[in-house]
Amino acid sequence: MIKQIAGLLVLFLLASPAVSYFKFRRQTQPTTSGGQHYVVVDETFWRHARPDLNDLRMYIAETEIPYNLTIQAGSLETEQKQIRVLSPASVGGKTQFLLDMSSVPEYDRINLKLASKNFVAHARVEGQDDAHGKSWALLGTTTLYDLEGEKLGRNATLQIPVSAYKYLRVTVDSAVKPSDVESGTAGVTRSQQAVWRDVRGEVKQEQQGRDTVMTFSIPENTPVERLTFTIDPSQRNFRREMEIRGEQGQVFGAGEISRIHTQRNGQNVDVEHNTVDLRGNCQGSLKVIIHNGDDPPVKIGGAQLRQIERLIYFDSDLGLQPWIYYGDEKLGAPEYDYAKLFQKDTRVDQVALNAEEANSAYAGRPDSRPWSERHPAVLWSAIVAAALILGAIAVRSLKAL
Repeated sequence: MIKQIAGLLVLFLLASPAVSYFKFRRQTQPTTSGGQHYVVVDETFWRHARPDLNDLRMYIAETEIPYNLTIQAGSLETEQKQIRVLSPASVGGKTQFLLDMSSVPEYDRINLKLASKNFVAHARVEGQDDAHGKSWALLGTTTLYDLEGEKLGRNATLQIPVSAYKYLRVTVDSAVKPSDVESGTAGVTRSQQAVWRDVRGEVKQEQQGRDTVMTFSIPENTPVERLTFTIDPSQRNFRREMEIRGEQGQVFGAGEISRIHTQRNGQNVDVEHNTVDLRGNCQGSLKVIIHNGDDPPVKIGGAQLRQIERLIYFDSDLGLQPWIYYGDEKLGAPEYDYAKLFQKDTRVDQVALNAEEANSAYAGRPDSRPWSERHPAVLWSAIVAAALILGAIAVRSLKAL
């Protein structure tokens, strides 16, 4: 029973935080008001905190302050439903058709399936609740195109403000024939933008054969989740595939960067894509390989490592300076009612942080290893002594025979 109690006590000590268990700390600057505040997680934390940040704790003196760690990742929700294409026909030299939207309560994006190839066309979208009505509301215009023959991609998506009309009337230039409009899907996209912050890191760029290779040095333990490229303004239309690999050759991302500013049949096409998202635990260095094929190397003016912003929210009275402690490898994630019931205050204030310092009170956690592992010399001495005693007894027994 005593051993069980001692074991539970050790587990409790290992699971619970204490100021003396943390190796590092940072103090906030004085709060200028009472209420909710936040600090930004920067590279200084990542050097010595755990990668999951579960060892962060806030204290004023010996009193623990609950907090909520928020990852500003944003969100994107899209539900697509099949819609019917009605009455495709040629009207005034253009292709016109109706879309039955009655099964979609709200929508802002219509994806068309078109058989047309190698084209650029201007599409006009109008809305009405009566398919035979005469008053149609203009919802917007979109440039549809297929430039796959030039390796510049395609677009068959109509983007309009969030609408609820039962019918849409779409008028497209003659480059798209009535028979080319095969089907469509529609839905509404509700998005909350992610918040990104730049991560400092060295980059080296070189040519290896036809490929442009960029090597990034990532600050120690700092997660990176996106690469953003700056393309020289003089770079003309391009579309290049790329892959992103780690030190051991593992793949952390793949995609393409592109710029398309062109005109076809009197219509402008303007598309630019200069970001690639990363996946996995990127550490050490990253190698970005841009495949130029038989084209000249793309003119890259620079590139920036980025991470999703992390914020620590907490409540504090006017003028207080809580400490944030970290660097306890065995501490589990905190569980606060504050985090479970968290609501962001519209008047929340940011608080700056002072420099990192070693925790002067650090003493480390109690050693949880078994007694035999903590005192191997004593254990082996006892084993050797026992062996000698047993050997002596055996020798005496043999002499007595």
